[in-house]
Amino acid sequence: MAPKRPKGAGAFPKPVESPAPSRPDPSELYAALDLGTNSCRMLIAQPKGNQFHVVDSFSKSVQLGSGLEKSGRLSRASMNRTISALRVCQQKLRRHEVKQMRLVATEACRRAHNARDFIRQVKRETGLTLEIIQTEEEARLAVISCAPLVSTKTEQLLVVDIGGGSTELVWIDLSAVPAIERPKAIMRLHAGFHTQNSPFPAAKVVDWISVPLGVATLRDQFSDVESDSARYALMSWYFEENLAEFAPYKDEQTREGFQIVGTSGTVTTVAASHLGLKRYDRNKVDGLRMTSDQIEKVISGYLHLGPEGRRRDPRIGQDRQALIMSGAAILQALLRCWPTDRLSVADRGLREGLLYAQMSANGVLEDGPF
Repeated sequence: MAPKRPKGAGAFPKPVESPAPSRPDPSELYAALDLGTNSCRMLIAQPKGNQFHVVDSFSKSVQLGSGLEKSGRLSRASMNRTISALRVCQQKLRRHEVKQMRLVATEACRRAHNARDFIRQVKRETGLTLEIIQTEEEARLAVISCAPLVSTKTEQLLVVDIGGGSTELVWIDLSAVPAIERPKAIMRLHAGFHTQNSPFPAAKVVDWISVPLGVATLRDQFSDVESDSARYALMSWYFEENLAEFAPYKDEQTREGFQIVGTSGTVTTVAASHLGLKRYDRNKVDGLRMTSDQIEKVISGYLHLGPEGRRRDPRIGQDRQALIMSGAAILQALLRCWPTDRLSVADRGLREGLLYAQMSANGVLEDGPF
C-alpha cells in the first residue's frame, strides 16, 4: 500500500531570508588602487574603530611591466590589459559612489618613457586619474600598513616590501618610544619619514632604500641563465650587491628586539607553503611569524621541485610560479644580511597604507591600541 502524502506537502515553503546588509554611506567610503609592475589591485573600505572594514576589492595580474626591461616602454598589449582591469575598478567605484580615493601607479610607470601618455589614455578611456608616486612615499605607505603587526617588544624594525618592479626597505629605530606606543608611532609616519616637532614619541627612520629590482625585473635580468639553481643563486647575489648603500647593511644586529616585517606575494606564498595550505587563507597567513630556518626549508623545497614541479604546486599557483624564485632570491639575500627569528608575514601593503593614510589625515580612525 502506497504511503499517504503528508498534508501540506504540495504547499510552497515560506521563504526565510536573511536581511540584506545595509548599504554603507558613500560619504564614509575610501578607495585605494595600487597599479604595480605586475598587478592591479584595489580596496574600497570604511573606517571601523582604529582599523577599517573592506566593502569591495579587486585584484588582477596585468603584467604592465612586461618587456619594459628591454624596451624602456610600456607595450601596447600590457597597456590594453591594464586598461581593461581599470574599467572594472571604475565600475566598482561608480557603483559604491566613492568620492574619497587615491589611485596610484609605481615602478613600471616611474621608469617607462611613455608613462605620461599611458596615464592620459587611462583618463580618457576610464575617467580615472592615476598618480605616479615616488619611491619614498611608496616605502612610507608600505610601512604604515604594517603598523598593527609591530610587536611592542620591537626596538629595531626592518620593513621590506617586495614588489614587481622594485623592493623598498625601511629601517626604523623604536628604542626611544614607550613599548605600548610603538605600533602607533609607526602609524604616525604617514605624515613623512622626517617629521619635526612631534608632541608624541617619534619612530626614527634610520635609513630607507628603494632597490629597482622586484620579482619581475630581477627575473628578466637573468632570463638567459638556463640552470634553475644557478639562476636562483645569481639573482640572490645580485640583489645583495644592490644593498651595499643601505646604512644598516654592515652593522651586526642582535636578534633580541629586532623584527623584520615582510609584505609581498612572495612572503605570503612562502608562508602558505610552510603551513601546507591547500587553499590560501589570509587569516592564517597575515601576522604569522616564521624563523629563518623555516623559510630556508620552503625555498629549498621550491628548488627541489624545479620549474615544472612549481608550476603544478597549488600552493604557488599559476600566476606566481614564474616569479616565486626571484622573490625567494630577494628574501634569502635579506636573511643572509639580517638573520632573524621574528620575520612577520604581512598580507597587506600599499593599498592598506593608502587607506590608513587617508583615514588618519581625516581623523576618522579611533585612537587606540591595534
